[in-house]
Amino acid sequence: MSFFMDPEVAMSNKLMEIIYMFIGFMVVYTAVKNLRDKENPSRIGTFVFWFVLGILLAFGRWLPNALSGVLVLIMCVPAILHKVKKGKNNAPSKADTQAAFEAIGMKIFIPALSIGVFAVGAALTTNVLGFSALNGVAIGVFAAAAFLMLFNKKNTPMVLLNDSERMLSTVGPLSMLPMLLACLGAVFTAAGVGDVVASLVERIIPAGNVNAGIIVYALGMMLFTMIMGNAFAAITVMTVGIGGPFVLAYGANPVAIGMLALTCGFCGTLCTPMAANFNTVPVALLDMKKQFGVIKNQVPIALIMIVFQIVMMIMLK
Repeated sequence: MSFFMDPEVAMSNKLMEIIYMFIGFMVVYTAVKNLRDKENPSRIGTFVFWFVLGILLAFGRWLPNALSGVLVLIMCVPAILHKVKKGKNNAPSKADTQAAFEAIGMKIFIPALSIGVFAVGAALTTNVLGFSALNGVAIGVFAAAAFLMLFNKKNTPMVLLNDSERMLSTVGPLSMLPMLLACLGAVFTAAGVGDVVASLVERIIPAGNVNAGIIVYALGMMLFTMIMGNAFAAITVMTVGIGGPFVLAYGANPVAIGMLALTCGFCGTLCTPMAANFNTVPVALLDMKKQFGVIKNQVPIALIMIVFQIVMMIMLK
């Protein structure tokens, strides 16, 4: 099948394979560094978790499915037993951070902005250059690293690698949650969860009532995202179970409904600790005292936005 693949898609996929290998090697470095760190209270467990994750990221494409499944189970053991720990903290002091800011100034925002610029640029030129938006994000990260090294000669590749390790160690096993949740959506769809949802919803929504279908679809997206922690995982199940048979089947605009359904899911993202990369990871990185402080501040906004999204879906249907 790959022989007949569109050349642009093939190039995009090949580039992502290289990027995933790079990420995998970086995670393996995290494993080795923690294994050699005598200040880490759980060196073996930490090494096993990061090493296996690194191997899966770098070589998962070529590993047999059964072996990948076994490695995932092995990886989860130290995480479940709380044996994945942080080692020596090499974070820069406040004085060093202040000095770096005074030297760089507002140019510090250029690296972060470059990621978005490359992502949008790749998305707009896919038909010309063959890069996907995801390729653009990855290229933007390398561009951001180049800017950081240009702004400060102390930012050597080794410094960037060690800082990446420090961030991964701080986040810990939560770093794999978005990947597992994304896989869960595909598993649920293959298992027929969408069909089960459809059979339950047809008892509630009157046949042909598109507005009622939209309301249930939107709220279902929000609630299911709260359960799964990922709107991209929820939308496959909710569209098969509700969006398709109760909204799109009656002539609703699939473009408008699809886009707004996803943003309804994002309202659920704001309200759940399962969305670890948005609501749990920042708590760990910023060492916040209130574990659910981020979510509590986001819930009112989410409730306002879900109402707005439902009204938009009904108007644009």
